Amino acid sequence: MAHPRVYSIEAIILRRGNFGEADRILTLFTPTQGKIRAIAKGIRRTTSRKAGHLELFTRAQLLLASGRELEVVTQAEGREQFEHLRLDLWHATGAWYTAELVDRFLEDADPHPRLYALFIATLRRLDAGALAHEQTQSWLALRYFELRLLDELGYRPNLHTCVGCDTPLRPEDAGYSAELGGALCPACAPLAQRRLSLRGLKVLRLLQTSEWEALPRLRLDGTVREEIEALLRMALRFHLDRDLKSWPFLRRVTMESAPPE
Repeated sequence: MAHPRVYSIEAIILRRGNFGEADRILTLFTPTQGKIRAIAKGIRRTTSRKAGHLELFTRAQLLLASGRELEVVTQAEGREQFEHLRLDLWHATGAWYTAELVDRFLEDADPHPRLYALFIATLRRLDAGALAHEQTQSWLALRYFELRLLDELGYRPNLHTCVGCDTPLRPEDAGYSAELGGALCPACAPLAQRRLSLRGLKVLRLLQTSEWEALPRLRLDGTVREEIEALLRMALRFHLDRDLKSWPFLRRVTMESAPPE
């Protein structure tokens, strides 16, 4: 019998579930092969050497053996653990949310190396935010991730011209339609699903067109934050055609946590 093909690959652990008495099924996100499902045998035993390297959100170097239905993890070496975000409920929930977005949007074996790099960068930003006990930049990191994910997958919202009449948007309050794919001028506002304030539009444009390192430290009031968050959630839900499990929990944790600086 031929031996299974064995290969080394970098991966982030997106999701995991128990299987049998001692195994786990893992959903992995890789830069070159997209999403992969794998089994880590014996990982739940106290003697397992791989367990600490296969925690959620860990970036690891794995040795996988090709299986008939699932890849088999034969070796694992953790590269980044993002330890701080695990100690802060809000940031841990934010990481869970971004992982769920990736998991729900991507089909298996559909590589998106830029999205992989964005996901790692977002985990690093959340980890730094947890270390600093600071939510403001972490909140922006989540919105930045949402917009860039939509962009990477071909769902870039149009925030510069009206999606109803194709005229350039003026510096004034507007509307937004997820179904039409972007912002609407006041004349086309009856087609809108939500109101979009000028301040909200400016922030969304800034997040969409700027590199993260070039973003200023934005101080947004609660109304604008709520508006932007609700609008992006509406856009994501339209393209997913479903709600995410992490949404209500993230919302509750946000409301229970201390107000952002």
